[in-house]
Amino acid sequence: MDEYQIRVRIYAGVVVAVLAILGIRLVQLQVLNTDAYWGAAQGNAVKERRVEPARGAIYDRNGTLLVDNQPSYTIMLTPRYFDASKTGLLADLLGVADTTVQRKLKAARSWNAFRASRSFREVSFDTFSRVQEHLFELPGVSYEVEQRRRYHTDARATHALGYVREIDGRALDRRRDDGYRQGDYVGKTGLEDAYEPRLRGDYGSEYVLVNVRGMEVMPYRDGRNDEPPTSGYDLHLALDHTVQALAESLFVGKRGAAVALDPDTGEILSFVSQPDFDPSIFSRSVSDAAWDSIRHAPSDPLYNRATMSGFPPGSTWKPFMSLVALEEGIIGPNERVDCPPGYRVGRRTFKNHGYKDEGRINVKKALEVSCNTFYYHLMMQMDVNTWHDWANAFGFGTKVPFRATNQLPGLIPDSTYFNEAYGRWTAGYTVNLGIGQGDMAVTPLQLARYTAAIANGGTLPAPHFVTKMVHPETGDVLQPDLPPETEIPIDEAHFATVREGMRRVMEDGTGQWVQIPGISSGGKTGTAQNPHGEDHSLFILFAPFDDPEIAIAVAVENAGYGATAAAPIASLMAEQYLTGQVDTTRWDRRHWIKRLMEEVRSAPPKGFGGAPDGSPADSSVTPTPPADDPPVPNESTLRTDAGPDTTGAPSRAVRLRPAEPVNASGQANASGQDGTSPQPSPQP
Repeated sequence: MDEYQIRVRIYAGVVVAVLAILGIRLVQLQVLNTDAYWGAAQGNAVKERRVEPARGAIYDRNGTLLVDNQPSYTIMLTPRYFDASKTGLLADLLGVADTTVQRKLKAARSWNAFRASRSFREVSFDTFSRVQEHLFELPGVSYEVEQRRRYHTDARATHALGYVREIDGRALDRRRDDGYRQGDYVGKTGLEDAYEPRLRGDYGSEYVLVNVRGMEVMPYRDGRNDEPPTSGYDLHLALDHTVQALAESLFVGKRGAAVALDPDTGEILSFVSQPDFDPSIFSRSVSDAAWDSIRHAPSDPLYNRATMSGFPPGSTWKPFMSLVALEEGIIGPNERVDCPPGYRVGRRTFKNHGYKDEGRINVKKALEVSCNTFYYHLMMQMDVNTWHDWANAFGFGTKVPFRATNQLPGLIPDSTYFNEAYGRWTAGYTVNLGIGQGDMAVTPLQLARYTAAIANGGTLPAPHFVTKMVHPETGDVLQPDLPPETEIPIDEAHFATVREGMRRVMEDGTGQWVQIPGISSGGKTGTAQNPHGEDHSLFILFAPFDDPEIAIAVAVENAGYGATAAAPIASLMAEQYLTGQVDTTRWDRRHWIKRLMEEVRSAPPKGFGGAPDGSPADSSVTPTPPADDPPVPNESTLRTDAGPDTTGAPSRAVRLRPAEPVNASGQANASGQDGTSPQPSPQP
């Protein structure tokens, strides 16, 4: 064998050996050690595409779909791979000017030239389809299908449901460890926020091979490494969308809130805060200017009046005073006490409304005629700290155990409060607490819970929206974690006495004009005096009387007497819930609907375009019904629940924050000179 052949064989052997080594190594990399090198390889040629899960839907108590999702198409640009010569093609497909594409490309490059930027959001399906067909011609162009919330009924329930919006920087910092990324959407308020972990679900991943121009070529490993998304849980609520929609329509032109509960379970049947906004605006991109217009609107639609506004309860407080006085032995169930035209404290006289003398009356009659002087007497027999402790026992002055929205505890003063706020104080500061005026504030949610406790005989329920959570794919059912109910240590017989008084209110008192047709109920009107404009209208109601299924509290700012604004709203809501409809064949029901929707309005606070103090905000004209129809209320009857005429502590609806002491004239605190003290108003 000559030297040449030997060299050829050596060379061939080396080549074969090298190829064998490379082959073995290739098998090792591609087959044996795939997992070990997967992470490094995907950074070079494999792109991960996050797959958004279906956010959980929301249903009302009857299974009606309230909220689900709809697709939103986004065209994305990666500047590093985009071919500038294709600018015109992309612009034609999108139906925009070339300069628009150039501007979007510049913005994307300033953010990150190597990562896809959401440049054209919410393009139509037709536009999306056209771009998708030409993707092979458009390096650096990709797409994303996102979800937006879709609303299906007339009920907005804005402050109950909340809304979903793109996550901001601060929220992203808090939630980054939970898998959130820039551009993700997150629940911002209400149930969308409170149940975000359950509603959101878990993102999935798809891996695709990309070429050197950033274009997707094919699924990596035929999708074997893909991870499918997991849908979020569907929420099933206690909310009745028909009652909710009705209540919202009756609040047109008004500020205030309405809360309806099931008195036995605490399920929230309706939750209204007005003014509100249409949550569907977040189903599309919202500009900073549009968002600022909502945030800074004079009506403040983001403010949740059901849990954040403090109202003096007015005469809706009298059932509470009756229960406490009965339990404390201050008065017996059938004991009679004078209801004189006025009640003297020192040298000041606190008057009954209209300076009426009702004679000697018991608790039931006092509730029916809403006698102020009767309750002045009860308050003067009660220590303010005892009064404070009982108010706390009824859930006032403390936060409600409630998951879904921010809330404030209200204001229930005790002797420490008066010492710190006023220094020297006398009975003149506390007598008005007996009729729900003065230095006190409660929220509509607290009032509804209190009404539920009266209705069920002494149990404070835990208000809640969610009755169950159901996974749409697995059928797994989760129950909400609810706080325990609270028992009020008052004899059931005393609750029965007070309920009977509230029934008389609806049959012969200020509530007779809003009695639910064919259904007996218990209620109490309230008119909270307000030195800053028209009085506030309040009302509490439970029905049916013998076996209550609904308890409602309504508060309407600057709308006048309790019987003319809040009461008909509550009555119509209860009728809708209990019967499934409002009987508009009856003249009186048509009258109230027309009056609420066309006449009754929340007057602007004094100094903001409102009329000076005087007649109530709603019309005083009393229309004449047909001969066979029930009579309409007259003003003298409707005013029965109003506060004292000339003295006392008029109060206004407030945003609950620590109070600054002022006297009745609105000036800095000064001790009275007549043996009593000026009556303070709660301050914002």
